[in-house]
Parts: sequence; structure tokens; C-alpha cells
Amino acid sequence: MSRIIVSGSVAYDRIMDFDGLFSEHFVSDKIHSINLSFQIQKLSVGFGGTAGNIAYNLALLGVQSDIIATVGEDFSKYHSHMLLSGINPTTIRTLEGEMTSSAYIFTDKADNQIAAFHMGAAGYAHDSVIDTDGRDFAIVAPGCIEDMKAFPEIYRKRGFPFLYDPAQAITALSGEDLRAGMSGAKVLFGSDYEFGLMAQKTGWTENTMLANVPTLVITHGGEGSRIVTRDGESRVKVVPAKNLSDPTGAGDAYRAGFLRGMLAGFSFENCAKLASTVAAYTVEAYGTQTHKFTVDELKQRYQETYGDTPAL
Repeated sequence: MSRIIVSGSVAYDRIMDFDGLFSEHFVSDKIHSINLSFQIQKLSVGFGGTAGNIAYNLALLGVQSDIIATVGEDFSKYHSHMLLSGINPTTIRTLEGEMTSSAYIFTDKADNQIAAFHMGAAGYAHDSVIDTDGRDFAIVAPGCIEDMKAFPEIYRKRGFPFLYDPAQAITALSGEDLRAGMSGAKVLFGSDYEFGLMAQKTGWTENTMLANVPTLVITHGGEGSRIVTRDGESRVKVVPAKNLSDPTGAGDAYRAGFLRGMLAGFSFENCAKLASTVAAYTVEAYGTQTHKFTVDELKQRYQETYGDTPAL
């Protein structure tokens, strides 16, 4: 059976909805001294974190994962959820005396988001030997900063293929850290904004990134995604959502779908199509690990948008 190493965060999500627009409450000439409070219409507490979300979607896709993350002594409820979801939590390190990470995510009615993340146990390195034998490849997603610095070098030295997804951790990584993380990766993920931020911090243009990473996957929200390789680029439209419940976790679901496509030997364009299909299910449910689908349902949804049926 295929198996992927997923490093990143495992966290409890506090997801809050604001029935307005953040932009209406910023005063341009007072931006240097912000003091804002938003009244929230809806709050839910759920299971999340980049590694947790990716592993959840991979399980729905029939792929096992080794989660490389550190959690706290309050992990038991999440542990039970993982077992019920078909996720193997045995590679997760539990740290006594610390709390599991928490994400606080505010979403306005235009799906703009403001988030804060308490690292908790995830601030500590996993500090265990990573077993790459029998694994297909790894993804380095946002989590412990020390792990994000260490893992790409470990994989490069072993000649083990990995994908790099710094996303929310870009602000905590230096330009040197980002350049080192990208170098040798098979794929670099990020939103259009995140690629702009990476370019700013690294001093690398898109062409320079391509010289170090053969494939760039750039997401553009509702406008779809752009797949850039050394041979050219392609654009992939989104799968229309039946309803827009909550965009939180869509990026992680996209990564899981892309990884599944790679395991199946798809072209990168078709990987992105599968990724967009998985992400559509996530935005239709409130929370990052509450949606469900079967592989047959996924194939049908893919076919409805793109016209062909993926060989999964």
C-alpha cells in the first residue's frame, strides 16, 4: 500500500465566522495603530492542523500516512478521531506538560481570513528518526520551524523525494531557510500571495525558483491554480462548490489530492484537477475534517467538471 510521510502541525481549530467584511473596519490613516474587535456569529472547535488535515484527506483517498508532529497531553480526543478516520497516529510524538497546538481562524463573508496560531507542543522538534523505507515520498508542511528547517536536508541527503509547502510558516522562516527548503524539492506549493511573499523574502524570481524546484503549484482561490514547470505552464479551473460553508483547510485538502494524483502517475495538470475536486468537498463543510466522500463519488465529481474520469 502507498504511504506518504506528512510533517506539519496537528492542532485544535477554533473557527469563527464574521458576518461582515474586515476591510470595512480598517481606517487607512490609522493602520499603524490598529485596535479592533469583531463580534462573531458562529464558533466551532474541531480537529485541524496542516498534517492532520492532509492525512485526513489522504485517508479518504485510500492512502496511509506517517504523521511527523508533536502534540500535547490533551491529544486523546484527537487520537480517537484519527483512529475512527483510518489514520495511524503512532508516529506522532506526545509531550507531557504541554498543550496541543491551537489555531484561531476568523473568516468574513467574502472568505477573507485572519488567523492566529498557538504553537504549544508543536513548538518542539519531533526529535525522532524518520523512517523513509517503504515510503513513496514526503511533504514538508507548516509546523515546528526547527523541523521545517531540518527535514528537507534529511531528505536531500537520503535522495528521498519531498514536496515543500511553507505556507503559513513563511513569516517565521528567513529567506535563507526558504531557499534551503525549496532546493531539491520536487514540488513547491503556495497561494499567489504566498509566492509573492516567498519572492520578497528569498530575493528569488519565479524563474529562479524553477531553477531549484522543477514544479511550482500556485493556487488562486476561486480562479483555480497554475502549474508551472520548466517546460511551460497550465491553468486548472476550480470544481464548483455546491455551497460555500467554510474555506478553512481547502489548501490542505488540495495538497492531499495532488499527492494522490502523483501516486497514481497523473500528469501535474491532472494532479491539480484531482486536488481541486478534493478541495471542493472541504469548503462545502464547516470545519477541516468533517467532510466525507467515496472514491466513486470523487470520480463522478471530477468527471462533471473536467470531462474525463481519473484512474484511481
